[in-house]
Parts: sequence; structure tokens; C-alpha cells
Amino acid sequence: MTDTTTTAAVSDVAQLERLKVLHNGTKGKLTFSDAEMERRLTGLRTIMAEQGLDAVILTSWHNIKYYSDFLFTYFGRSYAMVVTANDQVTITANIDAGMPWRTSYGENIVYTDWRRDNYFHAIQEALRQRGVTAKRIGIEDDSLPLATRDKFQAAFPGATLVDVAQAAMRQRMIKSDEEITVIRHSARIADLGGEAVKAAVKEGISEYEVALIGTEAMVHEIAKTFPEQEVRDTWVWFQSGINTDGAHNWATTRQVRKGDILSLNCFPMPSGYYTALERTLFYGQPDARSLELWNINVEVHKRGLELIRPGAVCKDIAAELNTIYVEHGLLANRTFGYGHSFGVLSHYYGREAGLELREDIDTVLEPGMVVSMEPMITVLDGQPGAGGYREHDICVVGANGAEDITKFPFGPDHNIIEA
Repeated sequence: MTDTTTTAAVSDVAQLERLKVLHNGTKGKLTFSDAEMERRLTGLRTIMAEQGLDAVILTSWHNIKYYSDFLFTYFGRSYAMVVTANDQVTITANIDAGMPWRTSYGENIVYTDWRRDNYFHAIQEALRQRGVTAKRIGIEDDSLPLATRDKFQAAFPGATLVDVAQAAMRQRMIKSDEEITVIRHSARIADLGGEAVKAAVKEGISEYEVALIGTEAMVHEIAKTFPEQEVRDTWVWFQSGINTDGAHNWATTRQVRKGDILSLNCFPMPSGYYTALERTLFYGQPDARSLELWNINVEVHKRGLELIRPGAVCKDIAAELNTIYVEHGLLANRTFGYGHSFGVLSHYYGREAGLELREDIDTVLEPGMVVSMEPMITVLDGQPGAGGYREHDICVVGANGAEDITKFPFGPDHNIIEA
């Protein structure tokens, strides 16, 4: 290439648009009504007013999804949502074209790749177009890399950056009726996946084959229940034998054998709203110690479901359930907390950490919260009854109690599969 050609090519690149508006097609059907989206944004603007913020720049999967209904795919590119007192706009990469605008509530600005700082330029432009000179900007410190935070500060040198992550999390912890409807459907779909998994278990079938069967059953039902929307991210963890020791162990090529302890874990993800069904099963009759351990964990599970109610304190629930394990000498075999909040979350994004049933969480349960009860113990290989035992139900907290929306049965009376 000659110098003249090179200069011309550089000049052509320099003429590329830094930002675009890609209203390609028409707005699609969102997961939630306009009224629901406005309710959420009003809550965020209340937070802004309380903290004296001129704007908020959201950068996490969960908050961009929660406040716009758009769930981005990172793939090395940054995304944002800019919220002001009167307007909101998503900032998305050109690689996604018009899809973010079609699947989000509000306006959208697309940035191109040819200059590294176009993402920050788009955010600056979003505020400029809205006549906002931001002196105090809300950001998410819990999910914002330090390098990106420094670049935000450089883009707005006269502004103070204020963390809004915890306040936004508290808003997300209370679910609306529309959210609970999605969660109910998702819990029902998890039960269907569980039935497909249980029916697939046989001698010699691989863990991953069982997982594929359960995932396919759930994906088909999600598509049927939520038409005209994205179908993504649903999965199954099915574990057998020693692989049951961890709650988040992925399926392997290990084959099911007679006498195996099994863990069924179904995770439907309609519109980014995670739910879960987790059950202990056995392929063939369990030995005496395995049956004893299973029944102890079921005892904890049943008591935990009774304790979930409005006014209960997360750490108090954990403390009471601990006493059951202590009585049986199994407290050291516990692997994690007793449950957590549900909503916009997945295994790679999102967590409402303020609503977990653990000894260090003092949140009081309120109507509209959705939490799991999921006790688990692990007995190490070589010991009697070796394996991981866990159950998992989802409860919607109401004014006078809590409703268990998981219907798949649990315990030895239901989940011993004939070999």
C-alpha cells in the first residue's frame, strides 16, 4: 500500500460515525408493562433525589436489565444506561445493531468501534443531549472495574462519583406483581425440567445427556410461555456420585450407576429472571447412612420453609436451622447459606446480597420478597453416606406468611428412582 493510499484510508476511517441512532424495525414486546418500567425508574429517581444526583450511569447486567428490560451480551464491549431526572437511554455497541433499541424501554445510543473512547463519548453525549451538566453522578461501585471507574472520572472531571449499587439492590429486593408472575411461571417451568431429568435417569446415561434433556424441556416451555421474546441462558446441572459434592458443579461425561446419589438442578431463565429447582435423588435404594443423612437434610428443609415469613430476620433463620445440624453433628458439613433472593440474576451476573439467609445478614423479610430455602450438606468421599445432599424451594413472602411456589416433591418418599 502506498503512502497516499494509507493516508486516504486513515482519512476515511476518521469520517466514520462515532455514534449512531439505530431505530431498526419497531419496538418489540417487552417483558413488563410501561407502567412497571416507570415504577422502577421512579424508584431510581427517588434514590437520585435523596442523594442529590444529577444522573446515574448503570453498568451492570442486572441493573441495566432491571431498569430498561435490555440484557446485554458483553463479549469484550462495555454497555451502560444513563438515567436523568426526566429521561433514560441505553448505550450499546454497534455490533448489536438495532436489537438493544427494539428490546429496551426508552431511547438508545449506539457507539462504534473505531475509536477506543467512543463508549465514554456516548455517555457524555447522552447527558449533553439532555441538557445535564452532572456534578454528582451515581455509579455501581460493586461491579465497576477500577480502570473503568477512573475513565468515568476522567470523562467527567468536575463530577463526584457516588455509589448507588446498594440502594438499587434494596429496590430490586421487593418484587412487583408483574415480576412475581414471571417468577411463578419460571418456577413451574423448573418443575417441568425436573420431571424430564428424573424420567431420563437410567443405567449408563451420562450427566451431560441428562442435563441436555432437562434444558430442552425447559427451553421449549419458555418459548411457549413467553413468545416474541429472547430465549437464552437456561441450563441444568445434573451431578452423580462424587460430583454431587458442590452445588455449582457442571455436568460431566460420568455415567450414572446403580446406587448413585444424584443432584437435580434446573435453572430456567425467562427474560433474565433466574429460578431454580434442586433435589437430591438416588438411583436405586440408598444405604442406611445415606438415607439417614438425606432425612436430616429434609428435616432442615421443612423447618426452613416454616421459618420464611414476614418479619423474620435472615440471620435468625440461619441460626435456628444451624441447631438441627448441631444436634446431628453435621454443622461442619454445611456448604453455604440457607437461601437467597430471586429476580434478575444468573451464575455469571447479579446478586441481591442483602437478602441471603446467612448468619451475617440482618435483613428483615417483607411482603414482595422472593427467597429460596436450600440447605445443603456434603459428606466427603470415603465416609459413610458420601455425597452432597440438597433441596431447594422458592417462597414468595406475603402479608401473612409465605407461599412455596415449587411443586416438585422432595425426600426419599418421592425421589428414589428404581434401578
